[in-house]
Amino acid sequence: MTTHHGKGNHGTERPEGRGRRYVIAGQTLDAPALPGGLHVVATPIGNLRDITLRAVEVLAAASVIACEDTRVTRKLLDHYGIATPLTPYHEHNAAEARPRLLARLAAGEAVALVSDAGTPLISDPGYKLVRAAQEAGHTVTALPGASSVLTALAGAGLPTDSFLFAGFLPPKEGQRQNRIAELARIPATLVLFETGPRLAAALADLAEGLGPRPAAVCRELTKLHEEFRRDDLAGLARHYADADPPRGEIVLVIGPPAEDDIVTDDNEVDRLLAAALERVSLKDAVGEIVAATGLPRRDVYQRALALTRTTDA
Repeated sequence: MTTHHGKGNHGTERPEGRGRRYVIAGQTLDAPALPGGLHVVATPIGNLRDITLRAVEVLAAASVIACEDTRVTRKLLDHYGIATPLTPYHEHNAAEARPRLLARLAAGEAVALVSDAGTPLISDPGYKLVRAAQEAGHTVTALPGASSVLTALAGAGLPTDSFLFAGFLPPKEGQRQNRIAELARIPATLVLFETGPRLAAALADLAEGLGPRPAAVCRELTKLHEEFRRDDLAGLARHYADADPPRGEIVLVIGPPAEDDIVTDDNEVDRLLAAALERVSLKDAVGEIVAATGLPRRDVYQRALALTRTTDA
């Protein structure tokens, strides 16, 4: 097995003597040799010190680092004196970049995959590369580390025994309200991403669709201006309606529904199914509603079939 440490895709070589070196607290260290394969590496979400020693070693020893934005990742590498070549891999170039990365894996190279911040594969196209690498028989190793989802959940002061990460809500009002209706009965704490310009509208719809649940807006996590604002959804909606759109990355954490709000009514199940079937396949719609209600899959599947037959008729 051969590991290549020469030229990256931009045609530059590592400086002499810095092939697998990194710097911590002013001390230059040599990273151990890295076996070929895809290494999925969690990086800091803000504070550059929130990275594991293992992650630093892997980034230093890799043949190449696939990243969303080379400018962002270069700041991290410069902080730790790492000279590993970078190559872009993001949603806009993934289809073209993926075969090139798979070819490097086939040649026995060690490829590191990072996102701009946090753990890769959370709301980014990384899972397609992982899947393709696994299907091609390459080793895939995931390194744990920083995650805005878990950081927000840990600091929000809301139940953590069961939670659902639901990504971003749809930007359009009608679609957003339908999605909130689907999430309303899930018996778990909800974790969502949101942008500053859309935060006030999203909170207003969440307050309307979920009622007076406790929630937290978690912003700029691990950074200088980190903020946890806690209130019920209505209170948070009022605050951000009167404030300028906040800057930075935002995570919403919302408490679970009360036990008597869990869906058991057939008409409500049908309504949720109908909304889901407008977005996804019958199989996926059934899976969503089973997760949201806890009802037996066979019962939900039969109701979904009945709904589709009624629609077709």
